[in-house]
Amino acid sequence: MEDEKHIPVLLSEVLQYLDPKERETYLDLTAGYGGHAAMILERTLNPTGSTLVDRDQNAIDHLQKQDALQSAEIIHQDFLSAAKLLHEQGRQYNLILADLGVSSPHLDNASRGFSIRADGPLDMRMDNRQELTAKTIVNTYGQAQLEQLLREFGEEPKARAVARSIVANRPIATTHELAKVIALALPKRRPGPASKIHPATKSFQALRVAVNDEIGLLQAALPLWLNLLAPGGRIVIISFHSLEDRIVKQFMRSQTGDRYDASLIGLTKRPISASAQELVSNPRSRSAKLRAAAKIKI
Repeated sequence: MEDEKHIPVLLSEVLQYLDPKERETYLDLTAGYGGHAAMILERTLNPTGSTLVDRDQNAIDHLQKQDALQSAEIIHQDFLSAAKLLHEQGRQYNLILADLGVSSPHLDNASRGFSIRADGPLDMRMDNRQELTAKTIVNTYGQAQLEQLLREFGEEPKARAVARSIVANRPIATTHELAKVIALALPKRRPGPASKIHPATKSFQALRVAVNDEIGLLQAALPLWLNLLAPGGRIVIISFHSLEDRIVKQFMRSQTGDRYDASLIGLTKRPISASAQELVSNPRSRSAKLRAAAKIKI
């Protein structure tokens, strides 16, 4: 079962910084398979005052089957569309969580096309209702467009060589085919820790980010999340690559500080990473970075 493989990342840290209390309202903008939500609602005892959001139909189906979550409002949308809807309704929450990026069930299901190691179609859509897929990008974008995408969203230093290799080997239909094409464009790595990371990792990240418009959605959503946070409320954001973390850091920095127009109090001076113990039990948490803030009471 997909859900049996899902382990909520940085769970103890999320609980520490959100500090849920009885009757507080909770907004989970990337509820996934409900790991964080179940533990938070266990403390708030307020499922009817909570909203769980996800863009993935599989996640929505799983959330709706959990007894502890069934009384919560469940919204099948991306976090920007949901935030706009809730903002228009004048809603506010005491607790807000956004666990960004791809989940373990996405990676473990080869048919979703996220995994480098498991062969599958070039898909990478978090929401299967959308039309754009990784296959479309890989097989129709021009070389210059591919190079820019790989450089901007994957921070791939050999973006030009990778883009050239992709164009030269089209059509490409599967994740294994793409991974091989990318590896051919890159110099062989010397033995060491870096050699254990697949050479196509940065390129796959770039494609996933582009397919799901992850950066654009995050930039547009952050101000709305601030409006949805009640005075005295806490917000926790977990990111998994430097692009996301940089955007979250800059936004929080723009809203905090010793000045008259500050709206947030920073709760984390630097990003919180997974403990050594969690890294053993959940290796995928190694890139997770948590930032937290509280909204200033008026």
